[in-house]
Amino acid sequence: MKTAFLFPGQGAQAVGMGADIAAAFPAAAKLFEQANGIVGFDLRKVCFEGPADRLNSTAMSQPAIFVTSAALLEVLRASSAGQNLEPDVTAGLSLGEYTALYAAGAISFEDGLRLVKRRGEAMQAAADASEGSMVSILGLDEDKVRQLCDEARDGELLEPVNFNCPGQIVVSGALGACERAERLAEKHGAIKAVRLEVAGAFHTTLMTPAAQTLRQALVQTRISQPAVRTIANITADYYRGPESVIEGLTRQLTGAILWQKCMERLLADGVGEFYEIGPGRVLTGLMKRINRKTKVTNISDLSSLKAVAG
Repeated sequence: MKTAFLFPGQGAQAVGMGADIAAAFPAAAKLFEQANGIVGFDLRKVCFEGPADRLNSTAMSQPAIFVTSAALLEVLRASSAGQNLEPDVTAGLSLGEYTALYAAGAISFEDGLRLVKRRGEAMQAAADASEGSMVSILGLDEDKVRQLCDEARDGELLEPVNFNCPGQIVVSGALGACERAERLAEKHGAIKAVRLEVAGAFHTTLMTPAAQTLRQALVQTRISQPAVRTIANITADYYRGPESVIEGLTRQLTGAILWQKCMERLLADGVGEFYEIGPGRVLTGLMKRINRKTKVTNISDLSSLKAVAG
């Protein structure tokens, strides 16, 4: 049976994340110290103490989640149980793909953190330059969500962009179109429509300036052939090498995230054990909707880490 390590994306952050493992394990504390030096401000303090509105900003939450996930991975790998736990594949949701590539040996911790800091800043800048939003549509399949977008669009940008699990698809686009989608969702049979607390229309063409900025940073970064296979959000196929990583991470900003297809691909390829490593339980929850029988071990804090590592 194959094993996969999964890493969460933006939205998984919470004030206090990482504080318990940094207090208990010097290796985790050292990683947060190192992160502060790389980003040039007290990222550790924002993770541990907030305030929430600062942590939740796009430019802050992305490096914060990356570092917290990496710290949990570091402590897991150093434990006796973790030394015998090697993934056959890694995957991450949107931002989490950077942590997945770090865990797979494709990028260093320093380069990964620099990239996600740049990514967060570029996405925030693109969001500030355009009025956009995102809405999670619950209870509709892809065809019905596309019909909803067709009606709500009204000449503005609106696309389904996050295919998370059966019955949960996120649409993204112009603010007015998102507001109309929210209002019309019930008429199309949705159980619920939830506006997401995000800065803008992520994973659409409104993020093109951010994608151009990010591509320049990626081209200047040393990217190695992943030692462990990593699956790409935008294709639900495995990265072939450094060029495909640059292409995948760039396209990810303006294209759809096929998380459900990624997980179905891993299941079809014989992955039977999944570990979600990072703050929150988002990916654990999504997998229950994708395949209820699949075992996912969540490693998000000190107590869950101790339950696995002993």
